[in-house]
Amino acid sequence: MDAQRLVIREAVEDDAAALLELARQIDDETRFMMYEPGERQTTVEEQRQRLRAMRASGNSTVLVAEQAGQLVGYLGAAGGQHRRNRHSAHVWIGVRRAFTGRGIGTRLFEALERWARERGLRRLELTVMTHNAAGLALYRKMGFEIEGTLRRSLRVDGVFVDEHTMSKLLT
Repeated sequence: MDAQRLVIREAVEDDAAALLELARQIDDETRFMMYEPGERQTTVEEQRQRLRAMRASGNSTVLVAEQAGQLVGYLGAAGGQHRRNRHSAHVWIGVRRAFTGRGIGTRLFEALERWARERGLRRLELTVMTHNAAGLALYRKMGFEIEGTLRRSLRVDGVFVDEHTMSKLLT
């Protein structure tokens, strides 16, 4: 993939159907996402409303990675809804398997950090399954640090899985 042709941009309402399809594809490709294959029941209209509400909030967004008109990855950030946590956003990311290892995750995180700093956010946080080596490597590379471990926080394919909580403080 030619990295120059990859576009990272903020998702808009018209991306709702393609973003939903991308999320479902990634749900099917990996066991590291929250949704199991077939579990995501969001409609296109619900997705459109979520994107609208996130953009209106001022501290939430979805960024997409697009190549040749096709969405290949996304990164979401949900900002706090109260005065005490509006400076903080919970982050999640997904990249199609065929496009992993090409710097897309790095570019999404770089764009998120620029976006967050422009809006005065001071904390980004996420969770990652403790055995997700690629995810941990990316998050550490991007400056996230482990804050703690959530024991048996998820049940994946009938097995309890621990997660690390990680954060990056923006100054």
